[in-house]
Amino acid sequence: MSSGAGREPVFPTRQSLGAMKSKLKGAQTGHDLLKRKSEALTKRFREITKRIDEAKRKMGRVMQIAAFSLAEVTYATGNDGIKYQITESVRQAKFRVRTRQENVSGVFLPQFESFQMEGSSEFGMTGLGKGGQQVARSRETYTRAVETLVELASLQTAFVILDEVIKVVNRRVNAIEHVIIPRTENTIKYINSELDELDREEFFRLKKVKNVKERAAAAEEAERQQRKRRESDKENQTDGADSGQGNESGGKNVLGDEGDEDLIF
Repeated sequence: MSSGAGREPVFPTRQSLGAMKSKLKGAQTGHDLLKRKSEALTKRFREITKRIDEAKRKMGRVMQIAAFSLAEVTYATGNDGIKYQITESVRQAKFRVRTRQENVSGVFLPQFESFQMEGSSEFGMTGLGKGGQQVARSRETYTRAVETLVELASLQTAFVILDEVIKVVNRRVNAIEHVIIPRTENTIKYINSELDELDREEFFRLKKVKNVKERAAAAEEAERQQRKRRESDKENQTDGADSGQGNESGGKNVLGDEGDEDLIF
């Protein structure tokens, strides 16, 4: 019996062999599927990484332009009163974000989309006295900045989720490839070797039983032949005794006058 290291603790039977073969086939199928899933997620992960880099670069440029536009507004209005005017004029959020899910190989990634509510702007008259053009330009610039920020947030969220999922999938792939499949193969080899040993033992036992039966049959046949010869010898002796008695009786006078005297007329 081999040691239990590197294999499943099972009893070597035909049923266990079939179960281990089914388990090995399932493990190989699962490994192939998880490997394909890992490749698909890794491909999407690289695409998202590239888009994040582009979005961050774009975000830097947009925020730089937005900062300059705010400085232009401050310069044109002459003070920071424009901030209070905008804050007081806003009643509800005009710029909003909605979410949806994208399925990537069984992984649901959240996607953030920005949109603006229809209707008149609450601070459309802001800067009417002076600096109105700079205020409108700054508003448009910050709108693009928020859209870029939402896009970047969506990409980074997907980046974090994919990173965790890829780690889990790769751990499963490695576990199946380096632990489950080798252990199952070792178990199958162990069961085959034990079954072969049992077959050899059974063949040797049957051979020994056959030899014992052949010797018993030969001994019985020899005894039968010997008994037959003894019976034949007895029959021959009996036949000889009967023939001797017949010859003696044949030499006597059947008339029975051996002892009578001769008569003279």
